[in-house]
Amino acid sequence: MLMNSSDNPATLVYGPNGFRVIRPGHFVTCAASGVPVPLEELRYWSVDLQEPYASAELSTKRALGQL
Repeated sequence: MLMNSSDNPATLVYGPNGFRVIRPGHFVTCAASGVPVPLEELRYWSVDLQEPYASAELSTKRALGQL
């Protein structure tokens, strides 16, 4: 069975102004909620923790240690 990159999560390196794709895919998994986040919708991540988040609320809670 052939698999395309939409079947697997992407691997990214998160920087202060964007991210770099290390392994192609169409989504990443939110570190706080576990939901898939399409790359075109990814807006929140932690450079220090190298984690993506599905929303600003989850990102803030993680930064405050509430998760």
